[in-house]
Amino acid sequence: MTNDRRNSPYTYADAGVSIAAGNALVRAIGPLAKSTRRAGAEAELGGFGGLFDLKAAGFVDPLLVAANDGVGTKLKLAIEWDRHGGVGIDLVAMCANDLIVQGAEPLFFLDYYATGKLDNGVAEQVVASIAEGCRQAGCALIGGETAEMPGMYAAGDYDLAGFCVGAVERDAVLTGRDIAAGDILLGLASSGVHSNGFSLVRRLAADKAWKLDRPALFDQDQLLIDHLMAPTRIYVESLLPLLKARQIKGLAHITGGGLLENIPRVLPDGVHATVDADRWPQPRLMAFLQAQGGIEPEEMARTFNCGIGMVVVVGQAEVDAVREVLTAAGEAVFTIGTIDAGTRGCTVRGSDETWSARGDWVATHDA
Repeated sequence: MTNDRRNSPYTYADAGVSIAAGNALVRAIGPLAKSTRRAGAEAELGGFGGLFDLKAAGFVDPLLVAANDGVGTKLKLAIEWDRHGGVGIDLVAMCANDLIVQGAEPLFFLDYYATGKLDNGVAEQVVASIAEGCRQAGCALIGGETAEMPGMYAAGDYDLAGFCVGAVERDAVLTGRDIAAGDILLGLASSGVHSNGFSLVRRLAADKAWKLDRPALFDQDQLLIDHLMAPTRIYVESLLPLLKARQIKGLAHITGGGLLENIPRVLPDGVHATVDADRWPQPRLMAFLQAQGGIEPEEMARTFNCGIGMVVVVGQAEVDAVREVLTAAGEAVFTIGTIDAGTRGCTVRGSDETWSARGDWVATHDA
């Protein structure tokens, strides 16, 4: 028997899209967005666009800086293991941390949530974590898009994208142009894998048959899945006072490409970053990943943050003051290297056996 609909009226719901569910989600997330309000962003959700008042935010001669990003395949673990409460923080972090490295204060954020069939329970968890990320970054969640697209995604799957806009006074843009030989590299500890390298993490999990719902081999007090899903640390609040005081010469957010690829992005020609991997303790999670995959040190330095989520470049005279401010803000701060004269690039050195079973190693990237 065929399903003959020739004489029956069609609805959008027949095609798998529920306008009512979408409206219910908007009503549910309204208070979450309201909790992120800040100077310059006072409008309610529901308009055709979000408004922001730069003058009300205190800027005089600002430049706007924009960034967009996603969470990557970390979302697969979130979906498979029902861990949705941190991926929104990841989403905000990947954008807001990219703004702060240019000296820009994150002002507002918009999200894009796409799925085959809207599950309001999951969507509310995700948006709640986006709102939490916005509060941590000091930016307002002023809008977004929820797209229900039957046939585009497998059952239960969803994808996320984030868009963040910040501002910096014209004369305070952080370009790295003042970085010079003799400057010091400070590393701020990461909170875990953050949001890069998860395709390799998931490959290892499958090939090595990890029991993600069991305590981690290196930590009997926490499940392995919870170690892996730890949200990306947002460094905005810690760094903004130092940027406003003009005490920082450069910042590098350690994302895809790791230490080797990201530090050179903020260096001017004629200087080279030398990182000593023995200057900070390798997190147990990173040691676990390296051991499980037999990952070469250079591959680690290109794929993972290796325990350092943000690199701060400061002049020698500012090191103690900058360290004091960052430590007081709750950051774990390590002196991880120096800026030397040479070809623009980065060299990472280490001899600890947890980094390389072969002993001393040198990984170099010239930009």
